[in-house]
Amino acid sequence: MGVKRRKLIVGNWKMNCLRDDAINLVNNIIDGAKDIIKDNKCDLLVCPPYTLLHVVNDIIKDSKIMLGAQDSDIVNFGAHTGDICAEMLKDAGCSHVIVGHSERRTDHGECSEFICEKAKIVHSAGMKAIICIGESEKERADGMTMAVISTQIDGSVPDSADAENTIIAYEPIWAIGTGKVATADDAEDVHDHIRSYIASKLGHQTATEMIIIYGGSMKPENAGELLSQDNIDGGLIGGAALDGNNFIAIAKSAK
Repeated sequence: MGVKRRKLIVGNWKMNCLRDDAINLVNNIIDGAKDIIKDNKCDLLVCPPYTLLHVVNDIIKDSKIMLGAQDSDIVNFGAHTGDICAEMLKDAGCSHVIVGHSERRTDHGECSEFICEKAKIVHSAGMKAIICIGESEKERADGMTMAVISTQIDGSVPDSADAENTIIAYEPIWAIGTGKVATADDAEDVHDHIRSYIASKLGHQTATEMIIIYGGSMKPENAGELLSQDNIDGGLIGGAALDGNNFIAIAKSAK
């Protein structure tokens, strides 16, 4: 069977929640996660907006729930009004940072090479980069999924990436927030391709140990089937992560 990779369930809150919402949500998650943590079942990570990082960290700091950020700037410190750098995120309690989400690629024009530099700066701050990749609906329809994924890995994943500092998140763009979801078999095929391509880029050992998670309308109803696949090591959860009960239900589906 090879290396047993630990499942990781990530809640990406995106641009949602005010202070009271966040407090209620994270307390709900902590209450629901007691059995998961007790059974050492999987790892949980929440990624609130920047304004709520300290609020959430104060609540989870004595639990085993980890804190992540949704993005980082390409440099550390300086005259960059409105930006947040990796060292600041580390100082706020973050252990992980999402980079390259399709909403950043599409809404802010971030290219793979730019995302690669972000991943490097996250690594330099001693945090894990969750690097997002995924194809559009047209690319999928044109049979380009694997080619697009390979190109994004080449451009977005630094040569210095390894299983300790990098997680890959496969998020088909056509499934994000749409209610559409890849079948378990289709998602597994892409995850298997990602692992094989990582092996060619970074070596078999790194590929075997690296966590690769799925995002794109994962919810309690489909999480079990998706998470039971050999190469799907967890989920990057959007909408369902804003409901503590749904988020915990997904985590409980991890085997």
